[in-house]
Amino acid sequence: MKPKHKALFFNFLGFAILFVAGRLLLGMFLSLNTLVLAFIAAVAASILAPKFSAVKTRSGEKLMMKWIFIKGFREL
Repeated sequence: MKPKHKALFFNFLGFAILFVAGRLLLGMFLSLNTLVLAFIAAVAASILAPKFSAVKTRSGEKLMMKWIFIKGFREL
C-alpha cells in the first residue's frame, strides 16, 4: 500500500473513532438535537484527531504524523 493511501486511511480512521466516541458520549450527557450533536462531535474530532501525510524524501516517501498532544512530527 502506498504511503499516500495509508495516510488517507489513517486520517479517516482517527477521525471516525473520535467522531463516534464523541457523538455517543455527547448523546449520553446532553439532550440536544442529533444534528447539533453530530456537528459538535465532528468539530471536536477534526481538532483532536492526529494528522497523517506522505512526505517525499531522498530515500523515498515516508509516512509522517502530527498531533496536538505531541510536539513536532513523528515518522511512522
